[in-house]
Amino acid sequence: MDKNRVEGAVRQVKGSVKEAAGKITGNRELEAEGKVEKAAGQAQSTVGKAKDGLRKAFK
Repeated sequence: MDKNRVEGAVRQVKGSVKEAAGKITGNRELEAEGKVEKAAGQAQSTVGKAKDGLRKAFK
Protein backbone atom coordinates (compact mmCIF):
# COMPACT_ATOMS: atom_id res chain seq x y z
CA MET A 1 0.00 0.00 0.00
CA ASP A 2 1.34 3.38 -0.97
CA LYS A 3 2.33 5.85 1.72
CA ASN A 4 0.06 8.47 0.15
CA ARG A 5 -3.00 6.29 0.71
CA VAL A 6 -2.27 6.01 4.42
CA GLU A 7 -1.42 9.68 4.89
CA GLY A 8 -4.47 10.67 2.86
CA ALA A 9 -6.74 8.58 5.05
CA VAL A 10 -5.27 10.19 8.17
CA ARG A 11 -5.82 13.67 6.70
CA GLN A 12 -9.42 12.77 5.87
CA VAL A 13 -10.09 11.71 9.46
CA LYS A 14 -8.43 14.82 10.87
CA GLY A 15 -10.44 16.97 8.49
CA SER A 16 -13.67 15.28 9.47
CA VAL A 17 -12.92 15.85 13.15
CA LYS A 18 -12.12 19.53 12.58
CA GLU A 19 -15.22 19.97 10.45
CA ALA A 20 -17.44 18.37 13.11
CA ALA A 21 -15.82 20.41 15.88
CA GLY A 22 -16.37 23.57 13.88
CA LYS A 23 -20.04 22.73 13.35
CA ILE A 24 -20.58 21.93 17.02
CA THR A 25 -18.86 25.08 18.29
CA GLY A 26 -20.19 27.33 15.53
CA ASN A 27 -16.63 28.09 14.42
CA ARG A 28 -17.01 28.48 10.65
CA GLU A 29 -13.26 28.94 10.17
CA LEU A 30 -12.47 25.60 11.82
CA GLU A 31 -15.27 23.95 9.87
CA ALA A 32 -13.89 25.30 6.57
CA GLU A 33 -10.37 24.26 7.52
CA GLY A 34 -11.65 20.75 8.17
CA LYS A 35 -13.39 20.60 4.79
CA VAL A 36 -10.20 21.69 3.02
CA GLU A 37 -8.08 19.16 4.90
CA LYS A 38 -10.59 16.40 4.17
CA ALA A 39 -10.55 17.22 0.45
CA ALA A 40 -6.75 17.28 0.43
CA GLY A 41 -6.72 13.88 2.09
CA GLN A 42 -9.07 12.49 -0.53
CA ALA A 43 -6.82 13.81 -3.30
CA GLN A 44 -3.74 12.34 -1.64
CA SER A 45 -5.46 8.97 -1.29
CA THR A 46 -6.40 9.05 -4.95
CA VAL A 47 -2.76 9.64 -5.88
CA GLY A 48 -1.76 6.69 -3.71
CA LYS A 49 -4.36 4.45 -5.35
CA ALA A 50 -3.08 5.43 -8.78
CA LYS A 51 0.50 4.62 -7.76
CA ASP A 52 -0.62 1.25 -6.42
CA GLY A 53 -2.43 0.56 -9.68
CA LEU A 54 0.66 1.41 -11.71
CA ARG A 55 2.85 -0.82 -9.56
CA LYS A 56 0.47 -3.74 -10.08
CA ALA A 57 0.27 -3.08 -13.82
CA PHE A 58 4.05 -3.20 -14.24
CA LYS A 59 4.75 -6.28 -12.12
